[in-house]
Amino acid sequence: MDLPKVLIIGQPFNNDTGGGITLSNLFKGWDRDKLAVACSGYLLLDNIDTDVCNTYYQLGSKEHRWAFPFNYFQRKYKSGLIQFSEKKIQNLTIKKSKLRISIIMKVFYPVLEYFGIFQLINRTWMSEEFKAWLDEYKPDIIYAQAASRSSILFCQAVESYLKKPMIFHMMDDWPTMINSKGLFKKHWDKKTDQDFRRLLDKTTLLMTICEEMSMEYKSRYGKDSVAFHNTIDLDFWKKYQRKDYELKKNPTILYAGRVGLGIDTSLELIAKAIQNINEELNLSVNFVLQTPEIPVWIKNYKCVVHNSFVPYSALPKVFSESDFLILPYDFAPKAIQYIKLSMPTKAPEYMITGTPIIVFAPEETAIVKNVRKYDWAQVITENSIEAVSKGIKEMIENKELRERFAKDAIKIAEKEYNSTEVTTRFKDAICSVKNNYEL
Repeated sequence: MDLPKVLIIGQPFNNDTGGGITLSNLFKGWDRDKLAVACSGYLLLDNIDTDVCNTYYQLGSKEHRWAFPFNYFQRKYKSGLIQFSEKKIQNLTIKKSKLRISIIMKVFYPVLEYFGIFQLINRTWMSEEFKAWLDEYKPDIIYAQAASRSSILFCQAVESYLKKPMIFHMMDDWPTMINSKGLFKKHWDKKTDQDFRRLLDKTTLLMTICEEMSMEYKSRYGKDSVAFHNTIDLDFWKKYQRKDYELKKNPTILYAGRVGLGIDTSLELIAKAIQNINEELNLSVNFVLQTPEIPVWIKNYKCVVHNSFVPYSALPKVFSESDFLILPYDFAPKAIQYIKLSMPTKAPEYMITGTPIIVFAPEETAIVKNVRKYDWAQVITENSIEAVSKGIKEMIENKELRERFAKDAIKIAEKEYNSTEVTTRFKDAICSVKNNYEL
């Protein structure tokens, strides 16, 4: 297959974020010299996967500017191509002041957003240097992701300059809550919606992250789309696939991921539920958190164990050796609005390992609807200690239920997320855009 040259806007290839992992898996097997990424410097810091793509244009201070005098608070990144070594995984981390980050994130940004200033001062432009690089690279297709009004406008500008077909891939339903507060919320909601609709009008092919999002976007924006979620390499993930559903003497429930405000609340509720189960059933169930940060509440629960992140290559073994894997969601109303149309990147990875899965999420989320449809996990949708305790206890006490969920999850993962089949469909979709454009 003669693959087109693709310019990827807004998302690097990496192995430690949902977007980066999904991108790496979808473009796996593409000709490396036919892929190039253009994205902001703050995204190009850690675990960049150069095995799939090693051509990166860093959108730095020549493209991403804040208006005077706010530019004095802006971290300066160099614009232009990044030179990588031969290592597969690259780290470009620059030393950051924790105090500076804390002040900017907790004070500076909130104040600017509240007074409606952030949208005015924060813009990404096409510099002459960037245009010259685009002229030299000569992409056939634009594949874009965005998560802000500034990035929406930048995608439109690139499309207008190159006059090439654009594929836009939506990961989260961020337009519904990007302007969640402030004196001018209604104004910026309207402006963002108008800009996003213009972007969709310029898009040749719209991709979404799951079928639920595709249906919602057809209703909301009148746009047809095709869903592409994270894929899994079956050989890689099945190396340690679980076959035995007896529980260890001290069973483990593993959560692997990042900790945010809402997720942190759900994790602590799960810890309370497990503590209650241990007391009621005289067990020693361990709740293992494999997270970058240690939650402050962890010291209050004997059942909680913290492990640092492990290399991506070690995840199949870690997931398969756990007795249960848990997917918790945030139950705050604003968070539900943001996540309800998304599917977690790690869901297929959990499913293929053969370890029984527990999903703790609001009823209206895409993942709960998917589990209801295919019946591959224990679902808990009530945000209470009692409901979580009941759901976990049922899994502990019922071996047949554990085994049925695990085997059904494997079947669904093999059918829906097999990288060989999904990446072929993904390549076909992009090639068809190029071919139809050239007709």
